[in-house]
Amino acid sequence: MNPTSVISEQVVKAVEALYGTVPSEGAVQIQATRKEFEGDVTLVVFPLLKVSHKSPDATATEIGEWLKVNTQIIDGYNVIKGFLNLKFNSSFWIDILSNIVQHPDFGQLPPTGKTIMVEFSSPNTNKPLHLGHIRNNLLGWSVSQLLAANGHNVIKVNLVNDRGIHICKSMLAWLRKGNGETPQSSGKKGDHLVGDYYVEFNNMLTEEVNKIMAEKGVDKDEAEKQAPILKEAHAMLAKWEQGDPEVVALWKKMNGWVYEGFDVTYRNLGIKFDKTYYESQTYLLGKALVSDGLKRGIFEKHDDGSVWCDLTGDGLDQKLLLRSDGTSVYMTQDLGTANQRYDEYHFDEHIYVVGNEQNYHFQVLKLILKKLGFGWADSIYHLSYGMVELPEGKMKSREGTVVDADDLLEKMYNTAKETSLELGKIDNMDEQEQHELFRMISLGALKYFIIKVDPKKTMLFDPKESIDFNGNTGPFVQYTHARIKSILRKGAEQGFGPSLTGAALLPKEESIIQLLSMYPDKIKEGGAAHSPAVIANYAYDLAKEFNQYYHDTSILKEENSAVRDQRLMLIKVIAEVLTKAMGILGIELPERM
Repeated sequence: MNPTSVISEQVVKAVEALYGTVPSEGAVQIQATRKEFEGDVTLVVFPLLKVSHKSPDATATEIGEWLKVNTQIIDGYNVIKGFLNLKFNSSFWIDILSNIVQHPDFGQLPPTGKTIMVEFSSPNTNKPLHLGHIRNNLLGWSVSQLLAANGHNVIKVNLVNDRGIHICKSMLAWLRKGNGETPQSSGKKGDHLVGDYYVEFNNMLTEEVNKIMAEKGVDKDEAEKQAPILKEAHAMLAKWEQGDPEVVALWKKMNGWVYEGFDVTYRNLGIKFDKTYYESQTYLLGKALVSDGLKRGIFEKHDDGSVWCDLTGDGLDQKLLLRSDGTSVYMTQDLGTANQRYDEYHFDEHIYVVGNEQNYHFQVLKLILKKLGFGWADSIYHLSYGMVELPEGKMKSREGTVVDADDLLEKMYNTAKETSLELGKIDNMDEQEQHELFRMISLGALKYFIIKVDPKKTMLFDPKESIDFNGNTGPFVQYTHARIKSILRKGAEQGFGPSLTGAALLPKEESIIQLLSMYPDKIKEGGAAHSPAVIANYAYDLAKEFNQYYHDTSILKEENSAVRDQRLMLIKVIAEVLTKAMGILGIELPERM
């Protein structure tokens, strides 16, 4: 039961009764009434003038009067320059609230039958997850939950980039400098250990490049081409693709360390996947597609043996698909993986959650798949998002200056603990309860601060600012929920219970119910835009409305029991909708703070 749909149906009846015809599709336009005018919803009258053959104000007045007399839901109306502002009566809003109460799945849209695959995370196994990965994971997870709330069958997948020159760099550095070091001997998480050797490789490469530049007088690019250690890394990659036993064994060992480390980080973030793909298992599928395309004349082989796709006729450039030594590139495995996934799931949409620096890559991926004759290529959607920066600047993984995800999670936890202690939020809690509260607050702060920003925007993440119990933050919404739960507990202790009694509503209560009724529309809006930021900001608006209401309105001290119990029901529904909305973002709401 949605106010917009209810009034739209009644307007159709009014037009038919007044003017003897049913308005055409799209002619009945309902929108929220602007704050400077009195009303709950506004009918835009102009599209109806074709059937009324009267002035805008006369048409609006006739429809408003008909609705007031015939519907029993309109308390009053006013006409402003061809706009009909309608005010619902109190009983209508109680019916809306009752409808929400009666539907535990409120906000879950009906099944669409569509299958949507969402790929996110997609880490390289040469380094631990960092702040950029956190935005990717949180965005991918929340988009998946949002699309599921829209009634779609959603499959969350991860593609681990577990092969390539970057992996060989870490392996080579470990062979040269590792002295047999392991996660167990060092006490480091496996992904951190391997990441350290990736940085070490680049340190060794820099030494060689500087030496070559000084001795031969060449520029940096040329010196890098001549660097022995980089040539050795490429030779190792070729050996890996040829199945060299020693190289493959080392690759399996070091990747195993990384997977164990990743699992800990995913678990701490609350991230799970329905299926994980590995580039080492899919790149051959891509090579087979490239071979087929070469036979069919879609691709071309250059004199050095490399294979390319000429996209200049499409306004792009030439795209490398296989190197001269026969090794594959990212595009190769993406072609194979996409084809494998479609064969497995026959998805209606495939969403890649990848940063905006890869916009061109996905433009090319779709185009090459089309050239190969795959009609489903148009179902690919690149959910491009902006980078995350810190107050101190950008991150660079090669130099080891990345903001590590595990370190950030620990910092967030400690900040949540310090802030909670300062504000006295842990009175009468035992140690385990305190730990759970600090965990919820730290993750809620991190997730909300990142997700509330439109995905397309580059964002500045400030850990301290994110853990604030006031303003547009996760902890503010969490504290609001805990406050509501506290009121409900105190009410129960006094024998009071939430109930719809039909008591008259305050204007503020009507506006809150109207906001609650908008939740399914927000689910739909956010899903269409692939933007969980819509849900985050809706949750903040709802929490803010409750706090204003709580400040101005007596609940437990209200002497009229019918009014009191109905107010308890209203805030109970607010808590439930907040829980649903924040749950889409992967954020837990504490029962008490």
